[in-house]
Order: sequence, then C-alpha cells, then structure tokens
Amino acid sequence: MTDTFVHHLNCGTMRPVGARWASELVVAHVLLVERDDALLLVDTGFGTADLASPRRLGTPFVTMMRPELDEAETAVRQVEALGYAASDVRDIVVTHMDLDHVGGIGDFPDARIHVDLAELDAARNPSLRERSRYRNVQWSHGPRFVPHSTGGDRWFGFDSVRAVGDDVLLVPLRGHSRGHCGVAVRESVDGEDRWLLHAGDSHFFHGEIATPPHTRPGLTFFQKIMAADEKARRHNQARLAELATAHPEVRVFSAHDPADLTRFAR
Repeated sequence: MTDTFVHHLNCGTMRPVGARWASELVVAHVLLVERDDALLLVDTGFGTADLASPRRLGTPFVTMMRPELDEAETAVRQVEALGYAASDVRDIVVTHMDLDHVGGIGDFPDARIHVDLAELDAARNPSLRERSRYRNVQWSHGPRFVPHSTGGDRWFGFDSVRAVGDDVLLVPLRGHSRGHCGVAVRESVDGEDRWLLHAGDSHFFHGEIATPPHTRPGLTFFQKIMAADEKARRHNQARLAELATAHPEVRVFSAHDPADLTRFAR
C-alpha cells in the first residue's frame, strides 16, 4: 500500500452575482496527494492560461461567477510553494470536466489525466445543452487522457474503479454531469488509514448530506438547472448522506463549499 499525505487547496475563489440567496463565496477544493513516488491532484481548479486569457472560460461564466483569478491560487503555484515542481505531478484524477475543475491541467503537461469514460465522451462530444459547461481550449494542448470504465469493484456499497494504485478510486456519482464521479483517496496519518471522498459537485453545501439535511434554496435550484440527470443527482446525494452517517471513517466533502475547505485545511 502506498503511503499518502493530503493537502487541501483552494484553486479558484468565485463570488457569484446575486449569491445572497445561495452562497456568497464559492471555492474550488482541490487535493494534492503526496504519494511514495510522485504527486497526484484531484481536480485542478483554474489554470494560469485561464488567468492570462479569461475568455477561455466564456463570458457568461465570468460574468455570473466572478472568479477572482488569483495566480497564487492556481494549483501549479501552490505546488511550487510547497517546494515541488510541476513535473512532480504525475497523475490528475478529475471528478468531471466542467471548466472550473480542469482549467489547470495544462500547467502539468507531463501528467496523466484520469477521467470517467462517459465524462470524457461528454466533453469531447457535448450535446447542445452540455456545450456551455465544457471548454475544449482547456485541453487543446493534447493531454494524456486515461479513460476509466467505472464499476466492478465495491467501496462502502458504491461501485468504484481503481484510478491510481489501490488508494485512489473513481466512484460513479452520476447526475451533475453525464460521467460525474467522486474520487476516494486513502490517507495514512500517524500509521492509521482513513478515507477522503471528494464528492465533486454532487452537492454544493455540507448541510445537504447532514442528518437531518438542510439546504439553501438558491443552491438547490442552481444544481437542478445544471444537472444532466436530476433524478440520479438527488439519488446519489441521498446515498452520500447515508454514507456520511453510517461510516464516520469516510470524510465526505463538496468541491465548492468553503466550510468544507476550512474544516479540512491544515
């Protein structure tokens, strides 16, 4: 088994227009995983090329989400601040390929990009409704995609597939996008193992998977209109709530909830 240590990073602060009814601050929660032989990222947030040319993100997104686009927040600059080089990141596992999750992959040209097969197909061949969420300029540099057909293994009652070794798994959580997945990472701390589940955009607010659940109506509405499959999204959100209650050894968090980031950041 690979020894791991996990850093929780914010790789994209956003302040959505009119967000008092939803969330005034949104983050891009990214994991930097120190493994025995190399580094691994879960998602990337925005990249340096997005900052150099915000048009890559599309005018509607920039206007509505108001990303701060701070270079110090990019994954590559945070990796360097920890004393590593971009080339030390050998693998990137993405929950899905929305533009605020994969903008930084171009900053790590040597990395393998692990993604669910259905999600990669959606990004490459989007339907009319899906086109606004994917920006193919973010992967125009020709990254080494490693598509995974999820399923076959079981993880706490969920289907899963080993993405990198036996300590980083893709866990299908369909709904938000066509091939949306969570990414489970086994972390070793003081000789003890525990699991983190980066649940991507399965939920946007920690209260949605609390017991009893409590929501923010604006976020619920936003998730509904963004969902590729609303029924599947709601089903998987309920399953995450059950997981968080039944298995406290698994710590579940959202990609965008600043309270989750604060809870985990060291």
